[in-house]
Amino acid sequence: MTSKDDEIKKIVYGYSTDQSYLEEENRALQERILHLEQQLNKFTGTPLISCEVKELLDDKVLVRLPNSNEFLVDLSQDCSKIEPGDTVLAEQKNLTVVKKIQKNKRFDVEKFVIVEKPNMKWKDIGGLKEQEREIKEVIELPLMKPKLFTKVGINPPKGLLLHGPPGTGKTLLAKAVASSTNSTFIEVVGSELVQKFIGEGAKLVKEIFELAREKAPSIIFIDELDAIAATRMDVGTSGEREVQRTFMQLLAEIDGFKPLDNVKIIGCTNRIDILDPAITRPGRLDRLTGVELPTEEAVKEIFKIHTLQMSMGKINSKNIAKTMLGFSGAQIKSAVTEAGYFAIRENRTKVKEEDFLQAIEKVAEKEDIEYKEMFG
Repeated sequence: MTSKDDEIKKIVYGYSTDQSYLEEENRALQERILHLEQQLNKFTGTPLISCEVKELLDDKVLVRLPNSNEFLVDLSQDCSKIEPGDTVLAEQKNLTVVKKIQKNKRFDVEKFVIVEKPNMKWKDIGGLKEQEREIKEVIELPLMKPKLFTKVGINPPKGLLLHGPPGTGKTLLAKAVASSTNSTFIEVVGSELVQKFIGEGAKLVKEIFELAREKAPSIIFIDELDAIAATRMDVGTSGEREVQRTFMQLLAEIDGFKPLDNVKIIGCTNRIDILDPAITRPGRLDRLTGVELPTEEAVKEIFKIHTLQMSMGKINSKNIAKTMLGFSGAQIKSAVTEAGYFAIRENRTKVKEEDFLQAIEKVAEKEDIEYKEMFG
């Protein structure tokens, strides 16, 4: 083979190498272009909107938007099978449903309610023996001994309504019965349900009851029930319509329970006078339990519970109890704590009767100021 042939082979090999390199570089550039086009589409594409499927009508879908408006829209052929209640994504321009969002098995509602296993004992509650008996009959007995009701042939109430002034121990009673039955305690505040979740209140109520079934035995405690269950009026604002939707969903969920289910509902309100009769009719929260300000004997009992661990000098408990007549349980606890601070400020380890009297006066003045600020 001549040197000329060798030279030709080198030239051909060089061209082949260059071609392979150029092809590889071209492939890399094509991939880069594709990636940039995808990124561009992300930035320039129209965002999808999340909505809830209300009903399927032939080849159309009735959806509900986050602002509570409902529309009858088309369904994309590429969308997987959907059912009422599903959450889907839709085009913003024409609201065509394009994709179903898979439900998360973890309840989002847990972010918005208090879920706990209380450790409150009946002995830690004073002056509420009658209320304790009633709540045991309505809540504790059906959860602990359901067969007893079956044998007798009666259905227990699905729940009860605790009503009375603030600070009288309504929440303590609910936590104590949850503790005695080893139930999950799910606390919901009615006013927050309305204020925070406009457009989502009814859906959230449904999820709360689903959560209760999942964690049964459980007790749903609805504080400030009057915020969503006040007497209904013919009103037209979107906020008031949302409250009514939430309330109707609550009634539907209560009606969906059987009396001997291992989920119980306890409502709580300071304003029973404004409640809608629908919530307290037979078959719902029809057992009404008043929790009023403590009597003098009850004040003594509550005072004794809160001072059990306190180091005290010689005091006249009867005299102190008379001075605190008209206080709620929460105010009595506050006065006891304040009396302890009077002793600490003077570097004493024992609390004197004078400390309690000064503390009672301070708490009374504070309540009087708050009352005047609220009502003028």
